[in-house]
Amino acid sequence: MNTKQRLKPEHLGFLSVLAGAGCIGLAPIWVRLSELGPVSTAFHRLLLALPLLWIWQTWDIKQDKKKQILNKPMPALKWFALAGLMFALDMAFWHESIHHTTVANATLLANAAPIFVTIAARFLFNEHISKGFVGGMLLTMSGAVLLTGASLSTSKSNLYGDLIAIVAAVFYAGYMISLKHLRQSVATAPLMARTAIFSAVALCLFTLIMGEPMIPQTAKGWWVLLALAVTGQVLGQGFIAYGFAHLPASFSAVSLLFQPLVAAMAAWILLKESMSINQMVGGIIILTGILIARKSSSSG
Repeated sequence: MNTKQRLKPEHLGFLSVLAGAGCIGLAPIWVRLSELGPVSTAFHRLLLALPLLWIWQTWDIKQDKKKQILNKPMPALKWFALAGLMFALDMAFWHESIHHTTVANATLLANAAPIFVTIAARFLFNEHISKGFVGGMLLTMSGAVLLTGASLSTSKSNLYGDLIAIVAAVFYAGYMISLKHLRQSVATAPLMARTAIFSAVALCLFTLIMGEPMIPQTAKGWWVLLALAVTGQVLGQGFIAYGFAHLPASFSAVSLLFQPLVAAMAAWILLKESMSINQMVGGIIILTGILIARKSSSSG
């Protein structure tokens, strides 16, 4: 009885968003290791994920029929197209930024989306935004800044990457708002499968416009892309889409700031990027801020 009480939908949603953020935190590593350009890598992330997502959707539909669950009417196709386009633009700009600034910077700045999502959630979904939640969000973001403080600079070499990472944050916010709207009536698997089609088509066009190579030269190149598709798209975005159905959009967005911590640790271990005491303290502050925002969101 106590176990069931602990496993409330909002608790599972919270753990799911954190798990998704953790998986996506590994994505910059695969992007750096890819043999292809940033936009082409993003295209393959969606393309290779598509078969897995549609298998998941088919299995999900069969399970619903066994349980005799009546699905709600599907939203208009334009909502899937909008979510897919927003995600494609986010991926294109974020993957590009990873090649022009540090992994930690790119992940932090691209995840400035909570600011935009919180404002939109207040007016679009009428979510209550408490002072405690705002405090938790600001604490989380300050921890994220401290986490990347050692690498933030005004050098021209990083400036371009930092700016386009912020542009990615705007599109990521648009994607999360679309995701929240769709999750009100669409299950995780159909949502992921349908939006991925639009994202893949858009990224294919972007790749052709950029003139980037489309095919990896080695087997290792394909394995890197497959790892990105599984961890970043199927697992990462899948967990996040599930969590969005059970949590306020504003809090879900704040929880995604767990990504810079995972990205920084992965870059420290795998890419030998430095991680100072200040960055470790920043990681602790991020976790503390998320917990404060979670508590305030629940009580609000």
